[in-house]
Amino acid sequence: MMPVINLSAGTGWQVKRELSKGDVSIIRLVEVLVSDAYASRASDIHLDPRGSSVMVRFRIDGVLQDIHEMILSTHLEAIARVKILSGLRTDEHNAAQDGRFRLALDIGGSVDVRVSIMPTYYGENAVLRLLSDHAAEFTLDTLDFTPENYAKIVRAAHMPHGMILATGPTGSGKTTTLYTIVKMLNVPGISIITIEDPIEYSIPGINQIQVNTRSGLTFGSGLRSLLRQDPNIIMVGEIRDVETAGLAVNTALTGHLLLSTLHTSDAPTTLPRLLDMKVEPYLIASTVNLAIAQRLVRRICRDCKRERVVRDAERASISEILPRENIVTDATYYCGAGCDACNGTGYRGRVGIHEVLEIDDTLREAIVGKASANELRVCARTKGMVPMIEDGFGKAARGDTTIEEVLRMRHE
Repeated sequence: MMPVINLSAGTGWQVKRELSKGDVSIIRLVEVLVSDAYASRASDIHLDPRGSSVMVRFRIDGVLQDIHEMILSTHLEAIARVKILSGLRTDEHNAAQDGRFRLALDIGGSVDVRVSIMPTYYGENAVLRLLSDHAAEFTLDTLDFTPENYAKIVRAAHMPHGMILATGPTGSGKTTTLYTIVKMLNVPGISIITIEDPIEYSIPGINQIQVNTRSGLTFGSGLRSLLRQDPNIIMVGEIRDVETAGLAVNTALTGHLLLSTLHTSDAPTTLPRLLDMKVEPYLIASTVNLAIAQRLVRRICRDCKRERVVRDAERASISEILPRENIVTDATYYCGAGCDACNGTGYRGRVGIHEVLEIDDTLREAIVGKASANELRVCARTKGMVPMIEDGFGKAARGDTTIEEVLRMRHE
């Protein structure tokens, strides 16, 4: 059972003020640290040792921001406090440790904090990920899919069997997308089981299993066992090895709808990636129904949003990236001027950039023929797939994000 602490959510950079007092209570400091991050919409808190000092950083809207520099002794006490809250060993300083605790906010709601502590050259580094209950309130309508991509996902989600795969780097929102699809499918008469590492959000009415390598419960062994639980729909947190890939494909072949994630750069690369995991081409063609590639870019702050002039050099660069120039020539682009609401950054929140590949008979034939990712990409374009970069510039032209953010996503 995770310990619960009541605290009042901060409204600014309270941690700076708390540290500036000098004689600071470590218990209060950790509470304010989490409270301040929560109020700032941060997804992660980093405590990074740097020789004689430690930098406190928040990841806000996907970008790390330096918040304050604390002295080393305060950092050591803060790490010890985090370990106590997470039920970790306070006398262990040379091994990685993972834990979790929950904070109940006085303003309403709660936040789960996932803790990762790692020994580094200058001491123990701690990363605290905030898993807010609000993140579980997304619906498919609010995840920024275009109407065409939305329709593809709904079609695939209502198929009786097969695989839906979400791809992208860490922190791109893959798990949130799968959770949202699972919630949509969570209706009476359907049994849904997930196996995750870790369980990020609790969903009522769904059986969620936590991976535990110490007891031998891995994605592979868990997937093999949960088939005896008579599920209709299965979500596997990640396909990360040959065993899990093979079991996932066989599960989809036996009449189950399976959702999972992969680490690939785009949707067409998903299929060759499964080939690399020793899955036969005909099995990939028979089971994969949909591949969703995505990234998250910062959303323009609505309070300081304004039009911007696109320079000729920028238009030329965009035209080289986009084959379809109609997105560029007549588009009006926007930016954020910076205000109190966005802390002067011009951005507040994030928007999803997507690429949805629906597998049809033509693509299945190409997969069986072991077509390369580039060949699959060309084939998918002819079938109506809109690449992520085009989806990104479309959302920039709509005023959701900026040209700079789309280009940053492209180069990351």
